[in-house]
Amino acid sequence: MKERIFLTAEWRKLIMANYIIDPTLLQPYLPPKTELDTWNNNCYLSLVGFLFKEVRVKGIKIPFHVNFPEVNLRFYVKAKEGNEWKRGVVFLSEIVPKPAISWVANTLYHEHYTTLPVKHRFEIEKEQQQISYQWKKGGKWNLLAVAASPVASPLQTGSEEEFITEHFWGYTKVNKSATAAYQVAHPRWNINPVKQYTIDCDFEKVYGKPFSFLQSITPASVFLAEGSPIEIFTKKML
Repeated sequence: MKERIFLTAEWRKLIMANYIIDPTLLQPYLPPKTELDTWNNNCYLSLVGFLFKEVRVKGIKIPFHVNFPEVNLRFYVKAKEGNEWKRGVVFLSEIVPKPAISWVANTLYHEHYTTLPVKHRFEIEKEQQQISYQWKKGGKWNLLAVAASPVASPLQTGSEEEFITEHFWGYTKVNKSATAAYQVAHPRWNINPVKQYTIDCDFEKVYGKPFSFLQSITPASVFLAEGSPIEIFTKKML
């Protein structure tokens, strides 16, 4: 039976900072019945900021929860269903400024949402666009920002950008033996080349000691995706 659409929205102006890391660091967070997905034999962890727009839950807009920024930390996995590998993401943390969103996602989808102050800023000019996301934890405003070209290019087949953006499932660990899965549908995204970026994040304070090492390493890539309308379907159990 085809899963029903649970949520529709737009994801816009996605900054994706992508780190190559030791895959053993992610083993404790791997949901049952999934395995790590790699690109060119590299394991990736991404810090992502984007704008959630026009959110509707089962077709209904929730007052004051329609447009808001989100910052998440995620890694990439795959799960086999029959003879088909379905590639998806596992969210280690999702930060939003809206408590109702956190409650729904954590309760119904077993996600890891936290409600914190989050803000964004878009400055779009003819020659350049400046996009930034900030989130506050323990009195410190953390920052993810880029200066990017306003001219977008199509995704290249087989590219790192394609690997990062084209994981169409979310997987969450329910317990030691069960994993919840939900499909995310969207078209291929165009990519805006990044001219410069700033990452000012206290990774240990925000994400815990296991991720403090991100403070001292440089991302393998940072790019900006324009985004699109998206659909999130009801969950199922693997």
